[in-house]
Amino acid sequence: MATASKTPPGADPKQLERTGTVREIGSQAVWSLSSCKPGFGVDQLRDDNLETYWQSDGSQPHLVNIQFRRRTTVKMLCIYADYKSDESYTPSKISVRVGNNFHNLQEIRQLEMVEPSGWIHISLLNQRTNEPISTFMIQIAVLANHQNGRDTHMRQIKVYTPVEESSIGKFPRCTTVDFMMYRTIR
Repeated sequence: MATASKTPPGADPKQLERTGTVREIGSQAVWSLSSCKPGFGVDQLRDDNLETYWQSDGSQPHLVNIQFRRRTTVKMLCIYADYKSDESYTPSKISVRVGNNFHNLQEIRQLEMVEPSGWIHISLLNQRTNEPISTFMIQIAVLANHQNGRDTHMRQIKVYTPVEESSIGKFPRCTTVDFMMYRTIR
């Protein structure tokens, strides 16, 4: 069991994107939830607004399923949690599972989170090879909440893949917004 690596206060995973080493691929996936209250579903989980959230509505474990159309390389998950705002709705123990479909998911990480506040980065590197995993499906299971809460809140989830080097040649990394706008050929 690992402890979640918290980013420094205020650190945003979008800063990682600006370095040009990773890319957010959540929009390429099909998202589903085990349950949700009306108006607190996938749209709120993916809207880039830290004030909105997914709220489960059922018994634990609460599940977030992320399915890709093809085998996809994934380096990291980022989850935003805020104990001060959500209190007993805040997850305290989560499991990350990967596989080809619902029937062959295997747990690769289990995390204990103690009053999290901010972005939590969960590395999805293969333990043996230290390479990013390649999968069709990711499942995040909320196993327990703080103060034995029943339902859960998750404010944001981001999924990141490594950016591959160009096969044409070595180009310097584009790190400013202006350069990143023009870094691909259409």
